[in-house]
Amino acid sequence: MQSPLNIHPLTLGFVQAYLIETPGGLVLVDCGMPRREGAILRAMQQLGRDDLKLIFITHAHADHYGSAAALKRLTGAPVAIHRADAQAMANGETPTRGSKRLMRALTSLALRLNPVSPVRADLLLDDGDSLAEYGLPGVIVHTPGHTAGSCCLLLEDGTGFLGDLLSAGRKPHLQRSFVEDAEQLRQSYARLRELRLSRVYAGHGQRILSGEELGRLIAVELSQV
Repeated sequence: MQSPLNIHPLTLGFVQAYLIETPGGLVLVDCGMPRREGAILRAMQQLGRDDLKLIFITHAHADHYGSAAALKRLTGAPVAIHRADAQAMANGETPTRGSKRLMRALTSLALRLNPVSPVRADLLLDDGDSLAEYGLPGVIVHTPGHTAGSCCLLLEDGTGFLGDLLSAGRKPHLQRSFVEDAEQLRQSYARLRELRLSRVYAGHGQRILSGEELGRLIAVELSQV
């Protein structure tokens, strides 16, 4: 199913962000590591748009909110995140509870090399909140487990933006490296399967998966004891 909105994937190093064109302005889903604001502003310029209305952050990891403070300063767009992750972002933190020791070490090194600017959310989100006020026919789906406040964005046509719950490179897979609460994450996947999404965009990897492909990945994940 084609979305009535124009969705522009942005590859920001190893992270995917998305500019969504709505009749009322642009909505940005995630914004990459620090110092990626220039690439995002250039993408907006190529679209002939300077009307960024909202920066939606899927979760408080620096590779997804790292450029939010700069973009907020340069565009005036408000920043939105689930309330459970808001304090970590305001502190400039990247919670890595539950991750493997090597991944924690690599994350710590990456953050020392690329310090992140803290940013206070302008909009605290909860499950089921609508973004219609920002011209986007979509709702927030709270999917904890990766972080306490991890969220997906679900458009009314069944398009989903899953953040780090999905990596969609050559061999797509669900979250493996940073699992704060394994049982919550399983419940989040079960909920996503019930939503029967039409297509999904990942936080890492450029492939766009169908809902059927996502469903198969989830079925395998939930079958594991």
